[in-house]
Amino acid sequence: MKVLHVVPSFYPAHCYGGPVQSVYHLCSKLAEAGCEVRVLTTNANGPDAVLDVPADCEVELAPGVRVVYAQRQRPDSVSMSLLCKLPGLAEWADVIHITSVYSFPVIPAMLAARLAGKPVVWSPRGSLQRWSGSTRTALKDVWDFVCALVQPANTVLHVTSEAEAAESSARYPALRSALIPNGVCAPAMVRRQTGDGILRMVFLGRLDPKKGIENLLDAAAMLRTGGVRWSLGIAGKGDPGYTAALARRIRELDLEAQVTMCGEVTGPKKQAVLENADLAVFPSYTENFALVVAEALAHGLPVIASRGTPWREVESRGCGLWVENDPASLHDSILRISRMPMREMGARGREWMIADYGWDRIAAATAALYEELHAAPSLLSRRNPKERYSQ
Repeated sequence: MKVLHVVPSFYPAHCYGGPVQSVYHLCSKLAEAGCEVRVLTTNANGPDAVLDVPADCEVELAPGVRVVYAQRQRPDSVSMSLLCKLPGLAEWADVIHITSVYSFPVIPAMLAARLAGKPVVWSPRGSLQRWSGSTRTALKDVWDFVCALVQPANTVLHVTSEAEAAESSARYPALRSALIPNGVCAPAMVRRQTGDGILRMVFLGRLDPKKGIENLLDAAAMLRTGGVRWSLGIAGKGDPGYTAALARRIRELDLEAQVTMCGEVTGPKKQAVLENADLAVFPSYTENFALVVAEALAHGLPVIASRGTPWREVESRGCGLWVENDPASLHDSILRISRMPMREMGARGREWMIADYGWDRIAAATAALYEELHAAPSLLSRRNPKERYSQ
């Protein structure tokens, strides 16, 4: 099976958040499973930087995963060389997997797939979900209209949660959706570092208004009267203006002694942040999957996840709380979980991630979808428009 992934940015461009990691791990596992995988992307690494990788030539980033980092022009994902390479790679592929919605490569990739007669798996990665702070919605509506016009008839919408399925299918009701969650890499061993009686909280993720970080800071300020000693690390990178606004908010709330802006953490530094925490808090307004929740659980941390994330099951699994993301609710949930057996909760969460969210299982489900599309694309329109693929 020859699979072409078209993505606006790719590993190791960590500044773009969870999709960069999840697409990389998916491609690696697909290659291990016997797929021929090529990735067409750009060398973008944020608005003002590019990756230190060879541009416009093929690089084997992982065994069996060949990547072309097309030279980008501004804005981030605009690339003329990517356009030039699309037709040939589309002809080579059996299936084309497009990630993202409102970025430059998406419409050209759909057109290339349509002209080549190739089926498409389309992963919005949460882009089709809206919240009160969503911007440029009128332009996005126009973009959606164009995508609906040019996408091949045998296009399947890949979603990672029931919430994403509902919102994405509402915007593209003619498309069948396949629910396959993201996977997570669980470390073989977690070296949990013991604290000194302080509740060590951590937030990880891209710094963006939709993550609800201001609500978490307000909740932390309310903890002054809760009788709990605590600290909070905020690990991530985002727009410099927004990052500066968060730092100002910390100063205004007089939280500088207890809240640390850690910056972007990856690899061993990220693992160290998770191993030196007792609790992970994710107060997003909306998420399609929230890979960082799975990563925290895989490292043995209990979590507080907002109801804007699809992680309701943390409560029934006994490894976290699923709450509203307003400051009062977050404050109350932090106090509540601080009195619960957090070590045992973290252990249950880790077992759950290893059992149900391993990348081998996720890649097998994705490969099954590719095989079906390639083998009998004409039959897809007669199947259930909303389908969950087994992991």
